[in-house]
Amino acid sequence: MKSRFFKAALAVVSACTLMACCTEKENKAAAQGAATPATQSATETASATQQTKDENMNKLTLTAEWDKVFPKSDKVEHSKVTFKNHFGIELAADMFVPKDTSLKVNGKFPAIAVSGPFGAVKEQSSGLYAQQMAERGFLTIAFDPSFTGESGGEPRYMNSPDINTEDFMASVDFLSTRDNVDPERIGIIGICGWGGMAINAAGIDTRVKATVASTMYDMSRVSANGYFDAANNAEARNEARKALMAQRTKDFKNGTYDLAGGVVDPLPDDAPYFVKDYYAYYKTPRGYHKRSLNSNKGWAASASTSLLNTKLLAYADEIRNPVLIIHGEKAHSRYFGEGAFEKMTGKKANVPAKLDATKNWSKTVGNKELLVIPGASHVDLYDNLEKIPFEKLNEFFKTNLK
Repeated sequence: MKSRFFKAALAVVSACTLMACCTEKENKAAAQGAATPATQSATETASATQQTKDENMNKLTLTAEWDKVFPKSDKVEHSKVTFKNHFGIELAADMFVPKDTSLKVNGKFPAIAVSGPFGAVKEQSSGLYAQQMAERGFLTIAFDPSFTGESGGEPRYMNSPDINTEDFMASVDFLSTRDNVDPERIGIIGICGWGGMAINAAGIDTRVKATVASTMYDMSRVSANGYFDAANNAEARNEARKALMAQRTKDFKNGTYDLAGGVVDPLPDDAPYFVKDYYAYYKTPRGYHKRSLNSNKGWAASASTSLLNTKLLAYADEIRNPVLIIHGEKAHSRYFGEGAFEKMTGKKANVPAKLDATKNWSKTVGNKELLVIPGASHVDLYDNLEKIPFEKLNEFFKTNLK
């Protein structure tokens, strides 16, 4: 756990473990909401942006060009929308509507809200998931969480288990009040760190009729315990608290917010495999995006304060509606999904030591399911269309959003 590579990897998901600082100029820009990856795009692509006056797209400047890391589908209509959460933060989302209107029931679509991974933007994995599900007959939105991407919220690059859970609930607010959506048929998908947020949201929001957590992290667990729970002791947490508080004092004194650093770059040859996986997605044309925290300077260094002090999934065992957790067999994060499944069901996951490469492994308890994809890594479930079981997702949502 003291390896610099583990620290660099954890910077993707927990800012308190890597106190890498930017230059003074970059810090001031981050604190003021200017000259950062999230706001540079408005200047760099001014000719390709729009300030819309539509009632659902109020104050945010949104990129008009197709700037996703995946190709645009000709089977769906795409547009930008915005909506506010209960903290008054304006969220930006891509909306995908199936062109095939025969998929409606009584003039309305079932709907799905998608977000994640942790430190990504909607132009990456969540948008891919949303577009794929829209091709299958669901009206979908992929939203940027508060303080990130094209969404509002100051200071930038912060996170909160409460606010980010609320972001999912706000997406349900938005979907449930649309004329072309059936409010009784709404589901959510959370990817990576937003998988845990999605399950947390399902624990409070009874309007969510079905939930998928794909390649999930429990962000509060990894922030408090370190990777693989290797720092799960009071002394280690106290050291993390002291480092965070020192960072807060520094930020307040300087009037800046240091950034923790995104995915390690350049990539050392002897980096752990999952760090290489992150690099292959976030730092190459495959998944790089100029507004993505993980592709650039990362979260604010003090951002994980709330995650270290608040446990997600507290009422996961009281979720009555269906939940599907999907993980890759080789995902370093698989233990988070197994832990969430055990929390919800009271039953051990008991994933076989070796899976049959010809079929997925699944365990179902009641209406909760853990699905493990043979041979898949954590990042495979970000964008690998041969590994992400979209037909399983289609079946799951069509069965439970009817």
